[in-house]
Amino acid sequence: MSIKNNKFQDQSLFSITWPLFIEISLHMSMGIISTLILSGYSDNAVAGVGVANQIINIFILVFNVTAIGATILIGQNLGANHLERARRLAKSAFGVNVWVGIAMAVVVAAFGGTFLKFYGLSGEVYDFALTFLTITGLSLFLEAISLALSAVLRSYGHTKETMVVTVIMNVINIIGSFIAIKGLFGLPVTGVAGVAYSMVVARVFIIVALFYFVYKQLALKFHIKDIFKIDKTDVKGLLSIGVPSAGENLSYQLSQVMITSFVALIGDGALAARIYILNISMLCFLFTFAIAQGTQLLIARYIGAKQYDRALKRGLKTLKISVIVSAAVSLTIALIGKPVLNVFTTDSTIMAIALPVLWAIVFIEPGRAMNIVLMGSLKSVGDVRFPVIIGIICMWGVAVVFSYIFGITLGLGLLGIWLAQGLDEWVRGVFALKRWLSQPWLKKKPIEQEVTV
Repeated sequence: MSIKNNKFQDQSLFSITWPLFIEISLHMSMGIISTLILSGYSDNAVAGVGVANQIINIFILVFNVTAIGATILIGQNLGANHLERARRLAKSAFGVNVWVGIAMAVVVAAFGGTFLKFYGLSGEVYDFALTFLTITGLSLFLEAISLALSAVLRSYGHTKETMVVTVIMNVINIIGSFIAIKGLFGLPVTGVAGVAYSMVVARVFIIVALFYFVYKQLALKFHIKDIFKIDKTDVKGLLSIGVPSAGENLSYQLSQVMITSFVALIGDGALAARIYILNISMLCFLFTFAIAQGTQLLIARYIGAKQYDRALKRGLKTLKISVIVSAAVSLTIALIGKPVLNVFTTDSTIMAIALPVLWAIVFIEPGRAMNIVLMGSLKSVGDVRFPVIIGIICMWGVAVVFSYIFGITLGLGLLGIWLAQGLDEWVRGVFALKRWLSQPWLKKKPIEQEVTV
């Protein structure tokens, strides 16, 4: 393959992004649907499962260390025509995540109750949370493997395949959750435990399907030896990008744990309202998340190919689109806030808490769009330390501190906490824009291209 006809450099953003949009839509909708199903069972179940999912998400971020590193390094090597190294990186990412996944499953099984006690949960909310966390936590190693395989497929531009897998996985999850809550087909109502087990079944399916697609599309086979024989150079490369890249997200999740503890001080109503609003707010940044991921894949390839001006323009163009779309969607949701919330709950206390927060989302989302697009793009070019440094400073120095000041000290409740997080998003967004315009990739050593492979 010559440099001139490298298909990985010339793949369009649309061809990569539209399957990602559908996949992420389905993935996020699964959270919304699960919340909706649980809301018909118990508001306390919603609160408990929501907190348990926060803990699960922290462990998933650990798995993303390898996945993020694989996405960026494989993309850069494809852009530079280093096709064999790209395949080797795929196997290394798989091997690392198998071991990390097993380790994290053991940690959750051993310390799940301890993690939940940090939130100050008690009674029925705690029981629901512990049940969900214990069951889903044991299958975390499956999630680790699926993230590695998905990253490999996306790096090669095969986003349609990951979309198909997500569609079928969601169908399994939805059917299982309905059976668990409604007791369909004469089966007993198993509640939160049944919802958790349906998620485990869905994870088993996704592993089998991803192995199939990786073999079919990339002719790439994984063997037991790939788990024990992992290239140390690859691991170093994956971690050098993945650790600081995932560090930003890890800092965010940990700060959310602290902020959730503030919400718990306000009351169970605020805690349930927060879970409902988090699900609704996903609709606001759904498009941004998809187009940002597609942009991240392309920019990694452009940097590998030394197409620096193309990378700069791609990032800025995506930023403009995402800010406009996220602002429009969040405004629409705020205008029809009551009917949207009524889908989840009719509790007057929760409604009174949640409705003002939907207007705060209009302020937050454009800033969040700047973060999602530009921080992801900075990671693609190898500028991985900046996002985590700014993230730690702002998430804790702005979001956490002002969440307590606005929400607890000034008595603004959940609205104050959301305004504080909006301030954090905007501050980080401005820093990200300034960094992107400075073109930090010019200071990095590019991957050398091979004329033929």
